[in-house]
Amino acid sequence: MKPKRSIFEEVEGDRKDEAKPSPVAGVLDARNIGRRRLFYWFVSLCILVALTVIVGGLTRLTDSGLSITEWRPVTGVLPPMNEADWQLNFEKYQAIPEFQIQNSNMSLEEFKRIYWWEWAHRQLGRLIGVVWAAGFAWFAFAKAIPPGWMLRILGIGALIGAQGAIGWWMVASGLKGTNVDVSPMRLAVHLALAFLIFGIALWSAMTLRLEQRQLIHARRNREALLERLCIWMLGLLFLQIVLGAIMAGLDAGSAFPTWPLMNGQFLPSESFALNPVVANFVENPALAQFNHRLAGYLLVAFAIAAWWTSRSSPRPATRRAFAWVAALTLGQAVIGIFTAIHSAPVSLAAIHQAGALLLFLFAMRTCFICRYPQSSTVGS
Repeated sequence: MKPKRSIFEEVEGDRKDEAKPSPVAGVLDARNIGRRRLFYWFVSLCILVALTVIVGGLTRLTDSGLSITEWRPVTGVLPPMNEADWQLNFEKYQAIPEFQIQNSNMSLEEFKRIYWWEWAHRQLGRLIGVVWAAGFAWFAFAKAIPPGWMLRILGIGALIGAQGAIGWWMVASGLKGTNVDVSPMRLAVHLALAFLIFGIALWSAMTLRLEQRQLIHARRNREALLERLCIWMLGLLFLQIVLGAIMAGLDAGSAFPTWPLMNGQFLPSESFALNPVVANFVENPALAQFNHRLAGYLLVAFAIAAWWTSRSSPRPATRRAFAWVAALTLGQAVIGIFTAIHSAPVSLAAIHQAGALLLFLFAMRTCFICRYPQSSTVGS
C-alpha cells in the first residue's frame, strides 16, 4: 500500500513543478527579444531618414543638388581626392545649364562648397541602404524576424532602393535643355517617398515597442472617431508637404514677401497665366505659394478642431497628443509666415522643413495612440 504524502510534501512537489521552465514561455521570450532588436533597427532607420530629409532640404536651399552630374551608386562613395579630381568634377558641372546660365562666374572653391552638400546627401542615402541590407541579412540569418514582418521589411527595402533611383531621376531633370533646377514635380515625388519611408519605419517601431498581446488588448479599446480624424489630418499634412516641395522646386518662397495677402491680392492675378491650365499647379510660382498657404490654413483649422474633439477622450495621453499636434501646427504656420515675409532665407526655410518632419512624427504618434490606447493612460 502506497504511503500517504504529507501536506508539506505536496506543496513542495507543486513548487518543484512550477519551477520547471515552460517551452511556450521560452518561445515567447525569444520572440520578444526579436521584436526589441527589430524595434531598434527601425528606430535607426527613422533617424537616418530624418537626417537625410534635413540635409536634402539644405542641399536644395543652397542650390547644391546639381553639383554632382553622374549617378555612380558604388564608386560615387569616394569624393574627389586631389585637385585633378576636383577640376574634373568642376568641368562636368560647367557643362550643364545651371552653370552656363546661372553660375558662370562660380570659382572652384565655391563649387566645392555646393559639392559637399550633395555628396553628404547621397552618402546618407547610401547609409540607409547599407543599414537596411545589413539588418535584414542579420535578422534573416538569425531567424529573428517575427511572424508577419517579412513582407513589411522587404517592402521598406524596395522603397529605399526606389528612392535612390528616383533621386537620380530628379537630378537628371536639371541636367539638360535650359533647366537650372530640377523638376518641381520630381522633387515632390522624391520628398513624398522619403516621408512615406519615414512613416512606415516609425509606425513599425511604435508597433514593435509593445508586445503582441498588448497590441491585441489595446486595439479593443481603440478610439475610432479620433483615429479617423487623425488619419484625415495626416493626409492633409502629407498634401501640404508635397505642395511645399513644389513651391521649393520653383523657388517660389521669395516671390510674395507679404502676409496675409500676396502682394496686395488674395489670389495673385498671374496664378493661371500658363497653358494648359493644369501646368500652373506645378510650374507657376504664384499658384504654388497660394496653394501652400491655403492648405496651411486648412491644416491649422483641422488640427484645432481635432484637438477640441479630443477633449472628450477619457485618456490624458490622447488629449495631450492632440494638444501637441495642434500647438506644433500653429508653430509651423507662424514659421511659414516669417519665412515668406523674409523672402525664404536658408535658416528659416530649413527650420520650416524640419518642423514639418517633427509635426509628421507627432501626428503619426497621435494616430497610433488612438488605435492602440494603453489601459494605464485611462483617467479623468
